[in-house]
Amino acid sequence: MPDTIAAISTPYGSGGIAVARVSGSDAIAIVERLTCPLQSAKGYTIHHAMLHRAGQNDDILDEVLVSVFRAPHSFTGEDVVEIACHGSLFIQQELLRWLTDEGCRLAKAGEFTQRAFLNGKMDLTQAEAVADLIASETKAEKDLALSHLRGGITTELDALREQLLHFTSLVELELDFADHEELEFADRSELSALSVQLSQHLDRLVKSFRAGNAIKNGIAVAIVGPTNAGKSTLLNALVGEDRAIVSDIEGTTRDTIEERVVIDGILFRFIDTAGLRETNDTIESLGIERSRKAMEQAQIVVAVSDKEPGAKSQEPEVSGQFVIQVQNKADLLGDHTAWAAVKDRILISAKNGEIEPLRQELVRLAKEQLNHNGTIISNTRHYEALVRAKEAIERVQIGLQDGLSGEFLSMDLQDCLNALGEITGKITSQEVLNNIFAKFCIGK
Repeated sequence: MPDTIAAISTPYGSGGIAVARVSGSDAIAIVERLTCPLQSAKGYTIHHAMLHRAGQNDDILDEVLVSVFRAPHSFTGEDVVEIACHGSLFIQQELLRWLTDEGCRLAKAGEFTQRAFLNGKMDLTQAEAVADLIASETKAEKDLALSHLRGGITTELDALREQLLHFTSLVELELDFADHEELEFADRSELSALSVQLSQHLDRLVKSFRAGNAIKNGIAVAIVGPTNAGKSTLLNALVGEDRAIVSDIEGTTRDTIEERVVIDGILFRFIDTAGLRETNDTIESLGIERSRKAMEQAQIVVAVSDKEPGAKSQEPEVSGQFVIQVQNKADLLGDHTAWAAVKDRILISAKNGEIEPLRQELVRLAKEQLNHNGTIISNTRHYEALVRAKEAIERVQIGLQDGLSGEFLSMDLQDCLNALGEITGKITSQEVLNNIFAKFCIGK
């Protein structure tokens, strides 16, 4: 029988309230000895109590509220008791000490959620979504984690596995009757149509990882352009503080500087880069090379210029899937009539903080990239497993075209099933479980 575990579930430090969570077969009995009678308490009930040592009712540590959740209708699937006490660090540490003295073991990182998984309360994708929900910094992250927690990925993958299991069983049935070559239980044309359908479905899920990764880690925006165009000033304006050094000296920025900012509920990673120009300075050249790499990897490129239309000086070449052409230092342009004809540039004044048109365009392009119909994958482990599943089903397609025997088809179908099963935890190892739950906070 698993140990009864305990931990403080609220963040470390003093506060108005702290919550200690206890889970296991002895949870109710242990907490009862420190608080009030709970053996006959119904699940989902809260009880007012004085916190004291067993048998020392006059030595009160705190006045608390005790919540009872009975198995299997609890987060972990076990008996769970939560003690809400005042947020004094002394009270929290004493409470934990008393709980361990009464028979609890201090919980490991993620052990409550791991027990929920092992007791069938959730699968691995939902367990990982718990961690993502806790770590979410934006509405988009929260919505994605909540979708996964509600079983969005599980429902879709279970449907795919069900179709695969049907055909795999028929193919393996054929192998049981290998002496009768004329018997064919699995319709090859139907299996071919299914493999194409599954390949397309898996391809869509794999491609959704780009959007999921952007939601989780932020839309990468490279701010590029010639020296002294105001790139660092623009970064500071977007961040709302003096993050990058600003100077009239050309080549001041010699390395990339990255800052994370939430705009309209979307996380952006703004990358200030070294000015693009020809130079013999070795250090500056390295910075320019990093600028070009940042531009290649960014999802949005903001090309900053302070040159007037038709200016003789050559603008550096800028590339990217989504490029926003920005004309900075609009405060110095006055009513210059040449700008009336310029339709492809957004006029801003980074120095004066007049960047709202750029912010709006950034949000528009970000939403365009994040607008992905259906399930979105944001976990690297899921992505890698889906890639393996897609490769396996593509081998099935090739095998069908080449007329391979059922034995080889069965192996590839099983590889696909195993890869999908790894995502939800139907097929997993203790090493994988330890790696996943070790990333959780204590008490969750």
